[in-house]
Amino acid sequence: MPTSAPGNNAARGALPRSLRRRAAAFGFTLLELIIVVAIVAVSAGLITLSLRDSHEARLEEEGERLSALLEMARAEARVAGISVHWVPRQDDGADPDTAVQFRFVGLSALQPLPTRWLDPATRAQVVGAATVVLGPEAILPPQRIVLRLADKRLELASDGLGPFAASRP
Repeated sequence: MPTSAPGNNAARGALPRSLRRRAAAFGFTLLELIIVVAIVAVSAGLITLSLRDSHEARLEEEGERLSALLEMARAEARVAGISVHWVPRQDDGADPDTAVQFRFVGLSALQPLPTRWLDPATRAQVVGAATVVLGPEAILPPQRIVLRLADKRLELASDGLGPFAASRP
Protein backbone atom coordinates (compact mmCIF):
# COMPACT_ATOMS: atom_id res chain seq x y z
CA MET A 1 0.00 0.00 0.00
CA PRO A 2 1.54 3.29 -1.03
CA THR A 3 2.09 5.94 1.64
CA SER A 4 3.25 9.49 1.55
CA ALA A 5 6.06 8.98 3.99
CA PRO A 6 9.43 10.57 3.18
CA GLY A 7 11.49 8.32 0.97
CA ASN A 8 8.46 6.43 -0.39
CA ASN A 9 8.44 6.69 -4.16
CA ALA A 10 5.45 4.43 -4.73
CA ALA A 11 2.88 7.29 -4.52
CA ARG A 12 4.94 9.50 -6.80
CA GLY A 13 5.04 6.87 -9.54
CA ALA A 14 1.22 6.60 -9.87
CA LEU A 15 1.15 9.24 -12.61
CA PRO A 16 3.79 9.77 -15.23
CA ARG A 17 5.78 12.95 -14.83
CA SER A 18 4.28 14.61 -17.98
CA LEU A 19 0.71 14.10 -16.74
CA ARG A 20 1.58 15.51 -13.31
CA ARG A 21 2.95 18.68 -14.91
CA ARG A 22 -0.18 19.11 -17.06
CA ALA A 23 -2.50 18.59 -14.11
CA ALA A 24 -0.57 21.18 -12.09
CA ALA A 25 -0.62 23.65 -14.98
CA PHE A 26 -4.39 23.45 -15.61
CA GLY A 27 -5.74 22.99 -12.09
CA PHE A 28 -6.60 25.54 -9.41
CA THR A 29 -4.78 25.84 -6.15
CA LEU A 30 -6.70 25.71 -2.91
CA LEU A 31 -5.95 29.37 -2.28
CA GLU A 32 -7.50 30.39 -5.62
CA LEU A 33 -10.64 28.40 -4.88
CA ILE A 34 -11.00 29.95 -1.42
CA ILE A 35 -10.66 33.46 -2.88
CA VAL A 36 -13.34 32.77 -5.51
CA VAL A 37 -15.74 31.35 -2.90
CA ALA A 38 -15.14 34.38 -0.65
CA ILE A 39 -15.84 36.81 -3.51
CA VAL A 40 -19.07 34.99 -4.40
CA ALA A 41 -20.17 34.97 -0.75
CA VAL A 42 -19.51 38.69 -0.27
CA SER A 43 -21.28 39.53 -3.55
CA ALA A 44 -24.32 37.47 -2.61
CA GLY A 45 -24.48 39.14 0.79
CA LEU A 46 -24.29 42.64 -0.68
CA ILE A 47 -26.98 41.88 -3.26
CA THR A 48 -29.27 40.48 -0.57
CA LEU A 49 -28.82 43.59 1.57
CA SER A 50 -29.38 45.96 -1.33
CA LEU A 51 -32.67 44.36 -2.36
CA ARG A 52 -35.59 45.96 -0.53
CA ASP A 53 -39.29 45.53 -0.76
CA SER A 54 -40.25 47.77 -3.66
CA HIS A 55 -43.59 48.78 -2.09
CA GLU A 56 -41.88 49.80 1.12
CA ALA A 57 -39.24 51.84 -0.71
CA ARG A 58 -41.85 53.60 -2.85
CA LEU A 59 -44.01 54.32 0.19
CA GLU A 60 -41.04 55.87 2.02
CA GLU A 61 -40.32 58.01 -1.03
CA GLU A 62 -43.98 59.12 -1.15
CA GLY A 63 -43.83 59.97 2.57
CA GLU A 64 -40.67 62.07 2.22
CA ARG A 65 -42.12 63.88 -0.80
CA LEU A 66 -45.45 64.58 0.92
CA SER A 67 -43.64 65.85 4.04
CA ALA A 68 -41.66 68.29 1.90
CA LEU A 69 -44.79 69.43 0.04
CA LEU A 70 -46.71 69.96 3.29
CA GLU A 71 -43.86 72.01 4.76
CA MET A 72 -43.64 74.15 1.59
CA ALA A 73 -47.38 74.81 1.70
CA ARG A 74 -47.22 75.52 5.44
CA ALA A 75 -44.41 78.06 4.95
CA GLU A 76 -46.29 79.79 2.13
CA ALA A 77 -49.47 79.91 4.24
CA ARG A 78 -47.60 81.56 7.12
CA VAL A 79 -45.82 84.05 4.86
CA ALA A 80 -48.97 85.04 2.97
CA GLY A 81 -51.22 84.88 6.04
CA ILE A 82 -53.74 82.64 4.28
CA SER A 83 -55.53 79.48 5.33
CA VAL A 84 -54.26 76.42 3.44
CA HIS A 85 -55.61 72.87 3.62
CA TRP A 86 -54.30 69.62 2.16
CA VAL A 87 -57.14 67.41 0.94
CA PRO A 88 -56.57 63.80 -0.19
CA ARG A 89 -58.85 62.34 -2.83
CA GLN A 90 -61.60 60.18 -1.40
CA ASP A 91 -62.27 56.84 -3.10
CA ASP A 92 -66.01 57.13 -2.57
CA GLY A 93 -66.63 58.35 -6.15
CA ALA A 94 -67.54 61.89 -5.03
CA ASP A 95 -64.56 63.45 -6.82
CA PRO A 96 -65.06 63.19 -10.61
CA ASP A 97 -61.50 64.33 -11.42
CA THR A 98 -59.51 61.09 -11.27
CA ALA A 99 -56.29 62.85 -12.36
CA VAL A 100 -56.13 64.75 -9.05
CA GLN A 101 -55.15 62.52 -6.13
CA PHE A 102 -54.72 65.30 -3.57
CA ARG A 103 -55.08 69.09 -3.49
CA PHE A 104 -53.68 72.09 -1.70
CA VAL A 105 -56.70 74.34 -1.18
CA GLY A 106 -56.00 78.03 -0.63
CA LEU A 107 -52.61 78.36 -2.35
CA SER A 108 -51.96 80.72 -5.22
CA ALA A 109 -52.49 79.24 -8.68
CA LEU A 110 -49.30 80.97 -9.84
CA GLN A 111 -47.10 78.41 -8.09
CA PRO A 112 -49.07 75.15 -8.16
CA LEU A 113 -47.87 72.20 -6.14
CA PRO A 114 -48.17 68.61 -7.44
CA THR A 115 -51.54 66.89 -7.22
CA ARG A 116 -50.52 63.29 -7.99
CA TRP A 117 -48.62 60.53 -6.23
CA LEU A 118 -45.48 59.11 -7.76
CA ASP A 119 -47.14 55.68 -7.60
CA PRO A 120 -50.85 55.88 -8.60
CA ALA A 121 -51.72 53.03 -6.22
CA THR A 122 -50.81 55.13 -3.16
CA ARG A 123 -53.72 56.05 -0.89
CA ALA A 124 -53.87 58.61 1.92
CA GLN A 125 -56.19 59.17 4.84
CA VAL A 126 -56.19 62.01 7.33
CA VAL A 127 -56.75 60.58 10.82
CA GLY A 128 -59.59 62.28 12.69
CA ALA A 129 -60.39 64.91 10.04
CA ALA A 130 -61.11 65.37 6.35
CA THR A 131 -58.22 67.75 5.69
CA VAL A 132 -54.83 68.76 7.07
CA VAL A 133 -54.67 72.37 8.26
CA LEU A 134 -51.41 74.07 7.24
CA GLY A 135 -51.74 77.68 8.29
CA PRO A 136 -51.59 80.63 8.80
CA GLU A 137 -51.15 80.16 12.56
CA ALA A 138 -47.70 79.28 13.87
CA ILE A 139 -49.08 76.64 16.25
CA LEU A 140 -51.39 74.08 14.67
CA PRO A 141 -53.24 71.13 16.20
CA PRO A 142 -51.47 67.75 16.11
CA GLN A 143 -52.25 65.97 12.83
CA ARG A 144 -51.66 62.54 11.31
CA ILE A 145 -51.80 61.14 7.79
CA VAL A 146 -51.71 57.42 6.97
CA LEU A 147 -50.26 56.44 3.59
CA ARG A 148 -50.94 52.98 2.15
CA LEU A 149 -49.43 51.14 -0.78
CA ALA A 150 -50.39 47.49 -1.28
CA ASP A 151 -50.06 45.92 2.19
CA LYS A 152 -47.56 48.50 3.47
CA ARG A 153 -48.47 51.43 5.72
CA LEU A 154 -46.63 54.62 6.68
CA GLU A 155 -47.76 57.33 9.09
CA LEU A 156 -46.82 61.00 8.82
CA ALA A 157 -47.41 63.04 11.94
CA SER A 158 -46.84 66.54 13.28
CA ASP A 159 -47.27 67.79 16.83
CA GLY A 160 -48.34 71.18 15.47
CA LEU A 161 -44.96 72.84 16.00
CA GLY A 162 -42.50 70.63 14.15
CA PRO A 163 -42.53 69.37 10.58
CA PHE A 164 -44.34 66.25 9.45
CA ALA A 165 -42.18 63.18 10.02
CA ALA A 166 -42.63 59.54 9.05
CA SER A 167 -43.11 56.82 11.62
CA ARG A 168 -43.87 53.12 11.33
CA PRO A 169 -47.12 52.17 13.09
